[in-house]
Amino acid sequence: MKDASKDSHQENSEHGHANLNFLGENTELYFAIISGVFWVTGVILSFISSVSESIVTPVFIIGAIFGGVFTFSSAISGLLKGKFEIDFLMLFAAIGAAALGKWSESALLLFLFSLGHALEHYAMKRARKSISALSELAPPTALVKHNGNLKEVHIEQLKVGDIIVVKPNSTIAADGVVAKGTSAVNQASITGESMPITKLPSDSWKDDIEIKNLLPEHRVFAGTINGSGALEIKVLKESKDSTLSRLIYLVKEAETQKSPTQHLTDRFEKYYVPSVLILVILLLFGFVVIDETFEQSFYRAMSVLIAASPCALAISTPSAVLAGIARAARQGVLIKGGRPLEDLGGVSAIAFDKTGTLTEGRPKLTHAIPFGNISSEQLLKVSVAVEALSDHPLAAAIVEGGKKELGDIDIPKAENLKALTARGIQADYNGGLVHIGNRRLFEELTGTAVPEEIDQKMAELEMEGNTAMIVHQENDYLGVIAAMDVARSEAISTLTALKRIGIKRMVMLTGDNQKVANAVAKIIGITDPMGSLLPEDKVTAIEKLKEGESGGVAMVGDGVNDAPAMAKSTVGIAMGAAGSDVALETADIALMADKLDNLPFAIGLSRKAKSIIKQNLIISLGMVAILVPLTIMGTIAIGPAVVFHEGSTLVVVLNALRLLRYELQ
Repeated sequence: MKDASKDSHQENSEHGHANLNFLGENTELYFAIISGVFWVTGVILSFISSVSESIVTPVFIIGAIFGGVFTFSSAISGLLKGKFEIDFLMLFAAIGAAALGKWSESALLLFLFSLGHALEHYAMKRARKSISALSELAPPTALVKHNGNLKEVHIEQLKVGDIIVVKPNSTIAADGVVAKGTSAVNQASITGESMPITKLPSDSWKDDIEIKNLLPEHRVFAGTINGSGALEIKVLKESKDSTLSRLIYLVKEAETQKSPTQHLTDRFEKYYVPSVLILVILLLFGFVVIDETFEQSFYRAMSVLIAASPCALAISTPSAVLAGIARAARQGVLIKGGRPLEDLGGVSAIAFDKTGTLTEGRPKLTHAIPFGNISSEQLLKVSVAVEALSDHPLAAAIVEGGKKELGDIDIPKAENLKALTARGIQADYNGGLVHIGNRRLFEELTGTAVPEEIDQKMAELEMEGNTAMIVHQENDYLGVIAAMDVARSEAISTLTALKRIGIKRMVMLTGDNQKVANAVAKIIGITDPMGSLLPEDKVTAIEKLKEGESGGVAMVGDGVNDAPAMAKSTVGIAMGAAGSDVALETADIALMADKLDNLPFAIGLSRKAKSIIKQNLIISLGMVAILVPLTIMGTIAIGPAVVFHEGSTLVVVLNALRLLRYELQ
């Protein structure tokens, strides 16, 4: 019986026991074993007729003392804090049994209760190890390079802009960008990715670029393990602000967040505990109305007190939540508390932001289609030369893709770039004026509609999701170039996996026009593409989806511009949260790697956690429902009641720990 969750009680008792652990962290277990040895010895001696009770009783008393040391410590600690804990009730029941001269049962109660506590603490520590291990990932020191010299400093002394040297097969000490060297880095501890990622210097690095905007091959995180090559890394975040530090903080914070089921059991206990206390008080006066002694009534009341204590109920949900969060963290998924852990498994629809979530977020050149006597090479040279002057994302895609197609050839430079709002650009190239833009631009330039052949080809490309642009020099149409934000490589397999596990509706929300949305949806398997949406329209879309979905709606985005929609959804999920403080803060769940692969795993884990929580509730409440009537009727005594009571507590903890081994089937 408790006024606080068993999880928090466990932490309080562990803290209170610190000064008793003179034999190490398993001192309570050792004491419980000693208690058990004395109890068994006492039982054996009691069957030997030549051994007097004056010898047997002290043996049981010694067993009770060893079993009761930690129980007494927790009970006093709780009372001093104004808390009425299960330890106090168990101690009271044991003293009551001893007062009636039943030292054997008193020793058995304290032995089994202390053994159950010790084994429960041991089991829960296993779940916490996956979380506490995060704190040990980052090395304590780093090698800082200054004026060609290396100096070892504590990681807390690292400043933004420092250059640190990471030797082969050592742990990276800070978040940063690779300044020199190439090496494969194992970053499973942060992102959950199973394969090492090859890191190399960034040629286009600028001091004002944030780490979240760096390509994965250029950025590194504290706590990840360098491969066979030496690296020089420019520090971008201080130790306290590193992704690892934020992850540790948020995971520990998540441990304390209660799930809906936990709130429900807390409310249940609020009314249940007083009811049990009233029942026990009434049973103490049972001798008044039935033919029995006060001692018999007192004994029955103590038995009921033990049987009715909701110890297993209190630990059933926190243990599962803790194990689920720990398992998710190992996979590179941050679940920020019990509520999202439970809610995610129940969603029936998932809404995805398109750009950067279902697609790579970086357009790529997809087509270069010449017209007339122009060659593909000529079209690309003109396009690359002009677009190289622009800072538009589509321009960067055309330049990068065009140079890759053309190979190592010289391209004359264009000049006098002029942006034509909502239509395109123009520039001088090779003695002629070049225009690159949409149909509207050329209708204005020529006074006539664009040629039917070009218009038809652009329409075909646009139906496939491309952004198509006409290239025109002087009086000639040179051709059409097209770029597209291509789908992530894992998008199709992830959406297929989501369908397989029963997600019926997968919605794509995008600001792109509906044709582009339909094209992308057709390629990757989205069921409901919704295009031409402003940020506020996405919020409205989520609200409508929630009205039609009884199981709730999850929203997957980058945690920045999708924040309003994520906040409105049942569960907000941020992609690529490693390196992004905004994504970590905004979402209920964060996929640390910039990959969709872990989404089916997270949903499967949530469903498994809900299933285990339900099993634990049935076990804990079922045991109370069986034991209470049996103890009231006097069918079972204190000893069996303790055995079943502590057994059910241990069963629910071990059942919860199965989540640590969860794998998506």
